[in-house]
Amino acid sequence: AVAEAFGTLATAFPDRIDLGLGRAPGGDGAVIRALRRDPMADSFPQDVVELLSYLGPAQPNAPVRALPGEGTSVPVWILGSSLFGAQLAAHLGLPYAFASHFAPGDLDEALAVYRDRFRPSPWLEAPRAMIAINVFAAETTAEAVFLRSTMQLAFARLRSGMPGKLPRPTRDLDAEIPPAMRRAVDQALRISAVGDRGEVREQLQALIGTYRPDEVILTGQIHDHAARLKSFEMAAEIMSSLD
Repeated sequence: AVAEAFGTLATAFPDRIDLGLGRAPGGDGAVIRALRRDPMADSFPQDVVELLSYLGPAQPNAPVRALPGEGTSVPVWILGSSLFGAQLAAHLGLPYAFASHFAPGDLDEALAVYRDRFRPSPWLEAPRAMIAINVFAAETTAEAVFLRSTMQLAFARLRSGMPGKLPRPTRDLDAEIPPAMRRAVDQALRISAVGDRGEVREQLQALIGTYRPDEVILTGQIHDHAARLKSFEMAAEIMSSLD
């Protein structure tokens, strides 16, 4: 089903579709049951290999074929926030994207493991790593900090067992989040660029210089849609100007 869905997208939009695969089910026990998955089984590595075969060269005699899908060679990325994904991506010779925008704890070690253990494959000759960076850009530092409070609030509520819709930003974050939770949230979201154009440029350049990613994916949970678009527009202009 995944191969056919992404094969359809790749056929409609050639050279514009990538497929990211992560081991996490994307929810709690109830979600796992709704997906009809066995919580005790971990067949992710085998599933990745099987999926690659569906997207690879046509095999007319295969008992199961993805149509469309086969022959599209949709680029497959392994997504991860731990050493497991780094090891798997290196072993299979696939590109690797790290969820540093909310779980940066293992970022340094994961990138080192991936790059050191990478094995060339039919899909990739050399390691290709991506990191995710939160961006909150605005005309002033104060406005950018204000916009960022939405994601901080959302993350704190999620960690407190109270997930919900994206909250509105606040000018008084300390009144909303206890000190210990604030420290934990800020540590989890530390791979971020926040501020005006100059500050965001400086922070992005520093992060890219430190981790040397081949690609960067930018995100930013900003409540106001116009402000979110403005932030991404500013970030895109900054990224295009970096050396």
